[in-house]
Amino acid sequence: MTELWTLFLTAAFVDNMPLTLFLGLCTFLALSRRPASAMGLGIAMTGVLGVTVPLNWLIYRGLLAPGAWAWAGQPDLDLSYLVLIAFIGVIAATVQLLEMLLDRFFPAVHASFGVFLPLLTVQCAILAGSLFMVDRAYSLAESAVFGLGSGLGFAIAVGLLGALRKRLAYADLPVGLRGLGIAFVLTGLMSLGFASFAQMAATQ
Repeated sequence: MTELWTLFLTAAFVDNMPLTLFLGLCTFLALSRRPASAMGLGIAMTGVLGVTVPLNWLIYRGLLAPGAWAWAGQPDLDLSYLVLIAFIGVIAATVQLLEMLLDRFFPAVHASFGVFLPLLTVQCAILAGSLFMVDRAYSLAESAVFGLGSGLGFAIAVGLLGALRKRLAYADLPVGLRGLGIAFVLTGLMSLGFASFAQMAATQ
């Protein structure tokens, strides 16, 4: 249990997708203008990562990994070259289901996403979660914890950025820093802050 908790905290803070690994910055910057849309994105990322990473683990271990078909008399069959197609298909189906649920039960949240909700299908941070799971040889439990931790870390980061950008909307900023300019500056400063977590983990 301690190892899973450590993995969860590492995924959320040390290996933070947007601020440490710099993945998913497109939607991270685009949907952080308002705290409501930022938190909506964070919840969506947590849900999609929490579902797709363990689900892709099952698909990879059961169908695509070398030796997965040994039970069928094909121990040398290796379908790992299909991981990108399979993983993206699972992510696309999950995002489509999420979009339908939001449209049905939370239309205001669905409207705030605009065109960015379907773009979660090709969100590099979501795909990276499944690819890291394969590369690091996580178990099913570790994959689920890693997916939830990565999503929560994304939600924390985008929520903080959304709150800061709303606060600075009333500041008298230079023209060149208004809008996306100050968002890049804030992201860089937050990234330096999250880098301290990596230093803390390295000293353990």
